[in-house]
Amino acid sequence: MIIVQGWVRLDEGELDRLHDVAITMMEETRKEEGCIAYTFSRAMEDPNLMRIAEVWEDQASLDAHGKSPHMATFNQSLGSAKILGISIKAYPAEAGKTLMGAD
Repeated sequence: MIIVQGWVRLDEGELDRLHDVAITMMEETRKEEGCIAYTFSRAMEDPNLMRIAEVWEDQASLDAHGKSPHMATFNQSLGSAKILGISIKAYPAEAGKTLMGAD
């Protein structure tokens, strides 16, 4: 399993402009084989910070996601936005465990 965590800090108003394409990206990605979870969210402490959380069955699934048409569309939209900072990292999750709640 692969966990992807990250954030994108955008200029004022950019996250609102990207809202619809981000919703489409989440909906289409969640249909992909190997996608366990895929979410964008707005940080409560900063309305211009988009948080990214993904879980993939394996690296092959994540690699295929990177080549999907909806990823290309999203990247084009994101590329036209004024990005003030970005950090997205992937981690292997073989040693993961439940901390609270059900599996």
